[in-house]
Amino acid sequence: MAEDGVAPSLVLAGSGLDEAALGDPATRVSYRQVTIVFGNAVRLARDPAIALRAGARMRLTAYGIYGYALLSSPTHAATIDLVVKYHRAAAPVADLFHTRDGDVESFRYDVLLSQDPNDPLYRFALEFTCAAHLAMTRDLYGRAFGWSVMRIAYPAPGHASEYHRLLGCRVQFDQPANEVQLDAAWLDRRSALPDSVTHAMAREMCEQFLSGLIHASGITGQVQRMLLEQMPKRFPDIDSMAKTLAMTARTLRRRLEVEGTTYRDLLAGVRRDLAIEYLRKTRMTNEEIANRLGYSDAANFRHAFKGWTGKSPQEYRAE
Repeated sequence: MAEDGVAPSLVLAGSGLDEAALGDPATRVSYRQVTIVFGNAVRLARDPAIALRAGARMRLTAYGIYGYALLSSPTHAATIDLVVKYHRAAAPVADLFHTRDGDVESFRYDVLLSQDPNDPLYRFALEFTCAAHLAMTRDLYGRAFGWSVMRIAYPAPGHASEYHRLLGCRVQFDQPANEVQLDAAWLDRRSALPDSVTHAMAREMCEQFLSGLIHASGITGQVQRMLLEQMPKRFPDIDSMAKTLAMTARTLRRRLEVEGTTYRDLLAGVRRDLAIEYLRKTRMTNEEIANRLGYSDAANFRHAFKGWTGKSPQEYRAE
């Protein structure tokens, strides 16, 4: 935005952030702050394609240790596993889902900042995410990498021609979902700098956030891990969890009972521990945490948190 003549202070207005904070490694940014800054950018932008341009600058190194874990992935399978497992934990502005059908690989995006495809903020968040994803993947597989088609849920914007120019693929608007497809042969290639030792070290650091929340072994530990990997806000019910574990819901209940717990208690425990981590280590608001943990509103989250800890989220964070 500054390159287009818009002062950074105007873009950051109302967010509680300034340029110095953006350069401080200790700064943590909440969804509320992202929403404010993106909203300012939508309102002030002189170039309607600013989100595509900004996303294209999100090179692998911009993702910290997560980026290095991807860059050093020794195989395609390791890369996809890492993306699926940790993309959600990295607090993205859009959720990411991967599927593969024969020679076609697909990534679907669900925007988190808005649920309305006609909302300019929804479009801005999706443009930024897709451009960033493409930039990251080109760092992995080379500048010649590209998608075969991109499908988008909203109508074609006035700068639709910029999509093809900046993303280099065929684009279809007014589609049922946001999705990109590519020839799976691309992703069967090794990444640019595979190194199993570096990858293991970087992945271990990514794992610390999740593994620190897992307190048990046996089927209890398995369920805890799988619940964590399903966040945000898509925690499965016991029937779905049992199916994933290749057993019936009745068998899962019985095995958990033997270990002294229930599926309901495990789900509540995972939500509690994630809430505590968010309150301790981020600036996310109660509304943002509630949304991420699958609660219908902040009031229900506050009630649950007080039941777990005896304190409100505000009191816990203050202490």
